[in-house]
Amino acid sequence: MRFRFCGDLDCPDWVLAEISTLAKISSVKMKLLCAQVLKDLLGEGIDYGKVAKLTADAKFESGDVKASVAVLSFIFSSAAKHDVDSESLSSELQQLGLPKEHTTGLCKSYEDKHAALQDKLRETSLRLGRLEAVSWRVDYTLSSSELREVNEPAIQLKLQAQGAESCSTETTVVSVSADKFRVLLAGQRCIFSTHIFVIFSF
Repeated sequence: MRFRFCGDLDCPDWVLAEISTLAKISSVKMKLLCAQVLKDLLGEGIDYGKVAKLTADAKFESGDVKASVAVLSFIFSSAAKHDVDSESLSSELQQLGLPKEHTTGLCKSYEDKHAALQDKLRETSLRLGRLEAVSWRVDYTLSSSELREVNEPAIQLKLQAQGAESCSTETTVVSVSADKFRVLLAGQRCIFSTHIFVIFSF
């Protein structure tokens, strides 16, 4: 069965297994636990002392506490990543066996922090630099053999890109033999754009 909060894929087995662990704590403490996990996801840090107290009544061992935090982190971040609304998330979690009262608290916490969570995920997502300029030249190097000396051409590419996290410009030089350069052109595997560049080094 496919779930929207899992990106329209099957729910991972480990998540399914930990749903039953979450069901062991009360719905009130579940909501408080969700608040701690969301604080951690938003970069505010998590208070493991409070988490231990919230799970004490259920007699969670250290592994159970870590698993509970991990599964809630997955649910929140994955649901926000795939822009799942709280009503759909509630329905899917109940299908996986999480009690309705637990789901209600979890989804209310998720709904309150949905926008902030998406902003944080965008902020920490992969960023690539911007290609500023490309220049090239052909170099001839002397190659010797037993019979003769020949000049072998090599293409030297000079790439100037602005760093993803700073305004500084970084320069990368790539040297490719004529044969390898022809392979790149034929296969159209060397891609340059204003947002992404891929460098094949040999």
